[in-house]
Amino acid sequence: MDNEMKFFVLLTLLLLCFELSANPDYVLPRSSVIELKEKTTERVYPLFIQWPASYASQPDKVYPVIYLTDAHYSFPLVAGATRFPMNSGAMQQAIIVAVSYEKGSAGANSRIRDYTPTVAKTWQKETGNAKGHMAFLRDTVIPYVEENFRASKTNRTFVGNSLGGLFGAYILLSEPTLFANYILGSPSVWFDNNVILAIHPIIPKYMTRVYLSVGEHETPAHGERQDMVAGTIQLKEKIAGLNSANIKLYFSIVSGASHATAFPTTAIQGLNKIYGNKQ
Repeated sequence: MDNEMKFFVLLTLLLLCFELSANPDYVLPRSSVIELKEKTTERVYPLFIQWPASYASQPDKVYPVIYLTDAHYSFPLVAGATRFPMNSGAMQQAIIVAVSYEKGSAGANSRIRDYTPTVAKTWQKETGNAKGHMAFLRDTVIPYVEENFRASKTNRTFVGNSLGGLFGAYILLSEPTLFANYILGSPSVWFDNNVILAIHPIIPKYMTRVYLSVGEHETPAHGERQDMVAGTIQLKEKIAGLNSANIKLYFSIVSGASHATAFPTTAIQGLNKIYGNKQ
Protein backbone atom coordinates (compact mmCIF):
# COMPACT_ATOMS: atom_id res chain seq x y z
CA MET A 1 0.00 0.00 0.00
CA ASP A 2 1.57 3.29 -1.09
CA ASN A 3 1.71 6.36 1.13
CA GLU A 4 -1.17 8.08 -0.63
CA MET A 5 -3.42 5.09 -0.11
CA LYS A 6 -2.36 4.79 3.56
CA PHE A 7 -3.19 8.44 4.07
CA PHE A 8 -6.62 7.98 2.48
CA VAL A 9 -7.44 4.95 4.68
CA LEU A 10 -6.26 6.75 7.81
CA LEU A 11 -8.33 9.82 6.95
CA THR A 12 -11.41 7.65 6.36
CA LEU A 13 -11.00 5.94 9.74
CA LEU A 14 -10.55 9.27 11.49
CA LEU A 15 -13.69 10.66 9.88
CA LEU A 16 -15.64 7.54 10.84
CA CYS A 17 -14.48 7.79 14.45
CA PHE A 18 -15.44 11.47 14.51
CA GLU A 19 -18.89 10.64 13.13
CA LEU A 20 -19.47 7.96 15.78
CA SER A 21 -18.24 10.16 18.61
CA ALA A 22 -20.36 13.08 17.42
CA ASN A 23 -23.53 10.99 17.47
CA PRO A 24 -23.45 8.85 20.63
CA ASP A 25 -26.56 7.30 22.12
CA TYR A 26 -27.97 9.59 24.80
CA VAL A 27 -28.11 8.18 28.33
CA LEU A 28 -29.68 9.98 31.27
CA PRO A 29 -26.95 11.18 33.64
CA ARG A 30 -26.30 9.09 36.77
CA SER A 31 -28.67 6.33 35.68
CA SER A 32 -28.63 2.57 35.22
CA VAL A 33 -31.01 -0.24 34.30
CA ILE A 34 -31.13 -3.45 36.32
CA GLU A 35 -33.46 -6.44 36.21
CA LEU A 36 -35.33 -8.02 39.11
CA LYS A 37 -37.17 -11.33 39.15
CA GLU A 38 -40.54 -11.74 40.80
CA LYS A 39 -40.11 -14.75 43.11
CA THR A 40 -43.58 -16.27 42.78
CA THR A 41 -43.91 -16.09 38.99
CA GLU A 42 -40.31 -15.91 37.69
CA ARG A 43 -41.30 -12.81 35.71
CA VAL A 44 -38.42 -10.40 35.11
CA TYR A 45 -38.93 -6.64 35.30
CA PRO A 46 -36.37 -3.98 34.33
CA LEU A 47 -35.89 -1.09 36.75
CA PHE A 48 -34.66 2.31 35.56
CA ILE A 49 -32.81 4.09 38.37
CA GLN A 50 -31.36 7.60 38.61
CA TRP A 51 -29.50 8.87 41.66
CA PRO A 52 -29.23 12.60 42.54
CA ALA A 53 -26.50 14.99 41.46
CA SER A 54 -25.26 15.30 45.06
CA TYR A 55 -25.24 11.55 45.71
CA ALA A 56 -21.45 11.09 45.35
CA SER A 57 -20.46 14.32 47.10
CA GLN A 58 -22.71 13.77 50.14
CA PRO A 59 -21.97 10.15 51.15
CA ASP A 60 -23.84 10.40 54.45
CA LYS A 61 -27.10 11.72 53.03
CA VAL A 62 -30.21 9.55 52.77
CA TYR A 63 -32.61 10.46 49.95
CA PRO A 64 -36.37 10.18 49.35
CA VAL A 65 -37.33 7.77 46.59
CA ILE A 66 -39.82 8.44 43.80
CA TYR A 67 -41.29 5.21 42.39
CA LEU A 68 -42.84 5.39 38.91
CA THR A 69 -44.99 3.06 36.83
CA ASP A 70 -44.79 2.86 33.00
CA ALA A 71 -41.02 3.34 33.02
CA HIS A 72 -40.36 3.98 29.34
CA TYR A 73 -42.73 6.95 29.39
CA SER A 74 -42.42 8.25 32.92
CA PHE A 75 -38.69 7.89 33.62
CA PRO A 76 -37.29 10.36 31.05
CA LEU A 77 -40.25 12.69 31.66
CA VAL A 78 -39.88 12.90 35.44
CA ALA A 79 -36.07 12.86 35.39
CA GLY A 80 -36.09 15.73 32.90
CA ALA A 81 -38.81 17.76 34.59
CA THR A 82 -37.18 17.55 38.02
CA ARG A 83 -33.58 18.11 36.92
CA PHE A 84 -33.57 21.90 37.18
CA PRO A 85 -35.68 22.27 40.35
CA MET A 86 -33.65 19.57 42.13
CA ASN A 87 -30.26 20.86 41.00
CA SER A 88 -31.16 24.49 41.76
CA GLY A 89 -32.45 23.77 45.26
CA ALA A 90 -36.08 24.52 44.45
CA MET A 91 -36.95 20.88 45.13
CA GLN A 92 -35.49 18.22 47.40
CA GLN A 93 -33.19 15.86 45.55
CA ALA A 94 -34.49 12.29 45.32
CA ILE A 95 -33.67 8.91 43.85
CA ILE A 96 -35.95 8.07 40.92
CA VAL A 97 -36.94 4.44 40.32
CA ALA A 98 -39.18 3.48 37.41
CA VAL A 99 -40.56 -0.05 37.17
CA SER A 100 -40.95 -1.20 33.59
CA TYR A 101 -43.14 -3.93 32.10
CA GLU A 102 -42.38 -7.64 32.26
CA LYS A 103 -39.40 -8.45 30.07
CA GLY A 104 -40.48 -10.13 26.86
CA SER A 105 -44.11 -9.12 27.26
CA ALA A 106 -46.00 -6.59 25.20
CA GLY A 107 -46.25 -3.43 27.28
CA ALA A 108 -50.04 -3.28 27.07
CA ASN A 109 -50.38 -6.89 28.26
CA SER A 110 -48.09 -6.39 31.22
CA ARG A 111 -49.54 -3.11 32.43
CA ILE A 112 -53.18 -4.19 32.04
CA ARG A 113 -52.48 -7.37 34.00
CA ASP A 114 -50.35 -5.78 36.73
CA TYR A 115 -52.15 -2.48 37.32
CA THR A 116 -55.74 -3.74 37.58
CA PRO A 117 -57.26 -4.93 40.88
CA THR A 118 -59.82 -7.48 39.69
CA VAL A 119 -60.36 -10.06 36.98
CA ALA A 120 -62.68 -8.38 34.49
CA LYS A 121 -64.56 -11.06 32.59
CA THR A 122 -65.37 -8.75 29.67
CA TRP A 123 -61.69 -8.07 28.91
CA GLN A 124 -59.77 -10.20 26.41
CA LYS A 125 -56.41 -9.36 28.01
CA GLU A 126 -55.45 -10.75 31.40
CA THR A 127 -56.38 -8.50 34.33
CA GLY A 128 -56.39 -8.58 38.12
CA ASN A 129 -52.76 -8.85 39.27
CA ALA A 130 -52.57 -5.58 41.22
CA LYS A 131 -52.22 -7.44 44.53
CA GLY A 132 -49.39 -9.56 43.14
CA HIS A 133 -47.61 -6.60 41.59
CA MET A 134 -47.95 -4.64 44.84
CA ALA A 135 -46.28 -7.57 46.61
CA PHE A 136 -43.47 -7.45 44.03
CA LEU A 137 -42.88 -3.79 44.84
CA ARG A 138 -43.05 -4.43 48.58
CA ASP A 139 -40.99 -7.62 48.75
CA THR A 140 -38.50 -7.25 45.90
CA VAL A 141 -38.21 -3.77 44.38
CA ILE A 142 -38.22 -1.63 47.53
CA PRO A 143 -35.84 -3.92 49.48
CA TYR A 144 -33.41 -3.92 46.54
CA VAL A 145 -33.41 -0.13 46.32
CA GLU A 146 -33.02 0.34 50.07
CA GLU A 147 -30.20 -2.22 50.29
CA ASN A 148 -28.21 -0.84 47.34
CA PHE A 149 -28.80 2.91 47.63
CA ARG A 150 -28.98 5.42 50.46
CA ALA A 151 -32.74 5.37 50.18
CA SER A 152 -35.20 6.51 52.83
CA LYS A 153 -37.33 3.76 54.31
CA THR A 154 -40.03 6.24 55.34
CA ASN A 155 -40.10 8.82 52.55
CA ARG A 156 -41.31 6.93 49.48
CA THR A 157 -43.53 8.45 46.81
CA PHE A 158 -45.66 6.51 44.33
CA VAL A 159 -46.40 8.14 40.96
CA GLY A 160 -48.82 6.55 38.50
CA ASN A 161 -51.03 7.68 35.64
CA SER A 162 -54.16 6.21 34.04
CA LEU A 163 -54.04 2.47 34.84
CA GLY A 164 -50.94 3.31 36.87
CA GLY A 165 -53.07 5.79 38.80
CA LEU A 166 -55.65 3.05 39.38
CA PHE A 167 -52.87 0.80 40.67
CA GLY A 168 -51.71 3.55 43.03
CA ALA A 169 -55.25 4.03 44.30
CA TYR A 170 -55.44 0.28 44.97
CA ILE A 171 -52.23 0.44 47.04
CA LEU A 172 -53.43 3.54 48.89
CA LEU A 173 -56.71 1.89 49.86
CA SER A 174 -55.37 -1.60 50.64
CA GLU A 175 -51.82 -1.10 51.97
CA PRO A 176 -51.41 2.67 52.43
CA THR A 177 -48.22 2.62 54.52
CA LEU A 178 -46.21 1.18 51.63
CA PHE A 179 -45.70 4.78 50.49
CA ALA A 180 -45.74 8.05 52.37
CA ASN A 181 -46.96 10.01 49.34
CA TYR A 182 -49.13 9.21 46.33
CA ILE A 183 -49.39 11.13 43.06
CA LEU A 184 -52.32 9.71 41.11
CA GLY A 185 -52.85 11.12 37.64
CA SER A 186 -56.09 10.54 35.74
CA PRO A 187 -56.79 7.22 37.52
CA SER A 188 -58.86 4.71 35.55
CA VAL A 189 -61.65 4.61 38.12
CA TRP A 190 -64.01 3.30 35.42
CA PHE A 191 -62.23 -0.08 35.23
CA ASP A 192 -64.54 -3.05 35.92
CA ASN A 193 -67.56 -0.90 36.72
CA ASN A 194 -65.75 1.42 39.17
CA VAL A 195 -64.65 -1.53 41.31
CA ILE A 196 -61.95 0.57 42.99
CA LEU A 197 -64.69 2.60 44.71
CA ALA A 198 -66.05 -0.58 46.33
CA ILE A 199 -62.77 -1.56 48.00
CA HIS A 200 -62.96 -1.53 51.78
CA PRO A 201 -60.17 0.91 52.69
CA ILE A 202 -57.52 0.61 55.36
CA ILE A 203 -56.86 3.86 57.23
CA PRO A 204 -53.19 4.92 57.14
CA LYS A 205 -51.33 4.69 60.44
CA TYR A 206 -49.01 7.55 59.50
CA MET A 207 -49.33 10.89 57.71
CA THR A 208 -49.97 10.20 54.03
CA ARG A 209 -50.10 12.86 51.35
CA VAL A 210 -52.21 12.23 48.25
CA TYR A 211 -52.04 14.42 45.13
CA LEU A 212 -54.94 13.58 42.82
CA SER A 213 -55.22 15.20 39.42
CA VAL A 214 -57.05 14.92 36.09
CA GLY A 215 -57.17 16.85 32.82
CA GLU A 216 -60.02 19.32 32.31
CA HIS A 217 -60.88 17.77 28.92
CA GLU A 218 -60.85 14.10 29.98
CA THR A 219 -64.55 13.69 29.22
CA PRO A 220 -66.63 12.22 26.38
CA ALA A 221 -67.61 15.75 25.40
CA HIS A 222 -63.98 16.28 24.37
CA GLY A 223 -63.61 12.95 22.58
CA GLU A 224 -62.49 10.72 25.47
CA ARG A 225 -64.04 7.27 25.83
CA GLN A 226 -64.44 7.59 29.60
CA ASP A 227 -65.42 10.44 31.90
CA MET A 228 -62.13 10.57 33.79
CA VAL A 229 -63.06 13.83 35.50
CA ALA A 230 -66.17 12.35 37.10
CA GLY A 231 -64.28 9.21 38.09
CA THR A 232 -61.42 11.14 39.67
CA ILE A 233 -63.87 13.29 41.62
CA GLN A 234 -65.56 10.12 42.90
CA LEU A 235 -62.19 8.78 44.03
CA LYS A 236 -61.44 12.11 45.70
CA GLU A 237 -64.72 11.86 47.60
CA LYS A 238 -63.95 8.28 48.68
CA ILE A 239 -60.52 9.28 50.01
CA ALA A 240 -61.89 12.38 51.71
CA GLY A 241 -64.67 10.25 53.18
CA LEU A 242 -62.11 8.27 55.17
CA ASN A 243 -62.09 11.33 57.41
CA SER A 244 -58.62 10.53 58.66
CA ALA A 245 -56.25 13.07 60.20
CA ASN A 246 -53.44 11.00 58.65
CA ILE A 247 -54.45 11.86 55.07
CA LYS A 248 -53.59 15.19 53.47
CA LEU A 249 -55.48 15.29 50.16
CA TYR A 250 -54.73 17.67 47.30
CA PHE A 251 -56.89 17.81 44.18
CA SER A 252 -56.17 19.52 40.88
CA ILE A 253 -57.79 19.80 37.46
CA VAL A 254 -55.22 20.51 34.73
CA SER A 255 -56.62 23.32 32.62
CA GLY A 256 -57.07 22.50 28.93
CA ALA A 257 -55.46 19.05 29.24
CA SER A 258 -56.64 15.79 27.70
CA HIS A 259 -55.82 12.27 28.87
CA ALA A 260 -52.79 12.29 26.59
CA THR A 261 -51.38 15.57 27.90
CA ALA A 262 -52.34 15.88 31.58
CA PHE A 263 -49.66 13.68 33.16
CA PRO A 264 -46.55 15.86 32.70
CA THR A 265 -48.27 18.69 34.59
CA THR A 266 -49.65 16.30 37.20
CA ALA A 267 -46.22 14.77 37.83
CA ILE A 268 -44.22 17.97 38.26
CA GLN A 269 -46.90 19.83 40.23
CA GLY A 270 -47.47 16.82 42.47
CA LEU A 271 -43.75 16.38 43.13
CA ASN A 272 -43.38 20.09 43.77
CA LYS A 273 -46.23 19.91 46.29
CA ILE A 274 -44.43 17.09 48.11
CA TYR A 275 -40.75 17.96 47.69
CA GLY A 276 -40.73 21.63 46.75
CA ASN A 277 -38.65 23.94 48.92
CA LYS A 278 -40.93 26.90 49.46
CA GLN A 279 -39.15 30.24 49.23
